[in-house]
Amino acid sequence: MIITTKYLIPKGYTSIALFPFILIRDYKYMEDKTLINHEKIHLRQQAELLVLPFYIWYVVAYLLLYIKYQNHKRAYKSICFEREAYTNESELDYLPSRKPYNFINYF
Repeated sequence: MIITTKYLIPKGYTSIALFPFILIRDYKYMEDKTLINHEKIHLRQQAELLVLPFYIWYVVAYLLLYIKYQNHKRAYKSICFEREAYTNESELDYLPSRKPYNFINYF
């Protein structure tokens, strides 16, 4: 389910996946198939890890990568979940053929 809201999305971001929802900052992004696919990949990752472990892993990975790189953007883009989503967001047929736990290949 896609919800439009500007209040729950961190500044500088257009969307966020919070299982089972995709939150989008503005209606104009509703038609962006690449953006929606990116968030759907995150929803699949969250479901595979039973939601809460996904968020814990995501935050811990971000913190460790931030310590390593001392740079928010580089740390964020280096998280395995983001690497999988960014790499495959343009492949709109990616999810049906995606293997379970494929994010592990992006360490």
